[in-house]
Amino acid sequence: MTRRVGILTAGGDSPGLNAAIRGFGKAALGHGMELIGFRDGLKGLVEDRWQELDGQALAGILTIGGTILGTSRDKPHKMVVDGEVRDMTPTIIENYERNQLDAIVCIGGGGTAKNANRLSKAGLNVIHLPKTIDNDIAHTDTSFGFSTALGIATDAVDRLHSTAHSHHRVIVVEIMGHKAGWLALGAGIAGGADIILIPEIPYSIESVAESVRGRAASGRPFSVIAIAEGARDLQGSADLAAAVALKSSATSPEAKAAADKHKASVEAAHRDNAFRVASALESATGLESRVTILGYVQRGGTPDANDRLLGTLLGSAGADLVAAGEYGVTVASQGGDAVPVPLAEVAGNLKTVPLDHPWLTAARGVGTGLGD
Repeated sequence: MTRRVGILTAGGDSPGLNAAIRGFGKAALGHGMELIGFRDGLKGLVEDRWQELDGQALAGILTIGGTILGTSRDKPHKMVVDGEVRDMTPTIIENYERNQLDAIVCIGGGGTAKNANRLSKAGLNVIHLPKTIDNDIAHTDTSFGFSTALGIATDAVDRLHSTAHSHHRVIVVEIMGHKAGWLALGAGIAGGADIILIPEIPYSIESVAESVRGRAASGRPFSVIAIAEGARDLQGSADLAAAVALKSSATSPEAKAAADKHKASVEAAHRDNAFRVASALESATGLESRVTILGYVQRGGTPDANDRLLGTLLGSAGADLVAAGEYGVTVASQGGDAVPVPLAEVAGNLKTVPLDHPWLTAARGVGTGLGD
């Protein structure tokens, strides 16, 4: 039976999004489906803005970065409309039915998985394809976007070594990753960073300074430090843990709102980690310190071969699931295969770096400092 399917991309842009759109779209057309793409994520679904996606629209997009559909971070149950926060789920359902959709495909990261799960609970047929450069989506070995971002960050760490060495400096390079350190850890190891700081391991600035001083004493008066955005020192980690516990114990709406505000303030207090680390190390070691923030450059550009392959694999598998009538799942990458995992098991869960992970073992084995 011919099915009419909608597809959208949500959350931050990422290399491989167009590969996934193409992978799903071409396989869907092969199944005899009709495909429409909603513009700018869930916002486009609410505003009923879409375009037909036929073979011509899907041609030539495999190697293009970003997303041809545009994206946004809007949440269906908390969308700002005319200056007010409203639950737009009923409008989404209306547009789903108006367009005679049999399914909606949501491509995005952890936040998108939660939104897809909400739509699934509302009665819509939903498929989620996992995308994020942070590689923190639960139950999938990797997500498209990570491999390209890893290569970009690694290249940056490589390049910073020459400046650090030439000027006898400490260079702190900030790499994306608010809650999970996969990108900073992988790029730090691959790029030969001397110290790597990630959210999973609270660091002591004195421990970091000791590593820097030890290198200087052995004739290496320079260091490159890879730090994830969400890395925190011991005090910052303790403060955040207390804020999370306070939020969990809140019962009334007023208490929950106050706890949310407090947690946000704690997180904001540590957003300048890279600069604070550089300043503290300059004072503690006497070595000139500089900061490089890679920022959005990690999200951009042509997807590498791994992300093109993964986007195509998961997209094509998603079309097969729609054809089979299997919904309410994330199409995960497990052991090189595409595996449907219930959205309820993915939404709200985070894949962080286990403290016994082989990457950490390898980093310690080659003498990389981890700040602990």
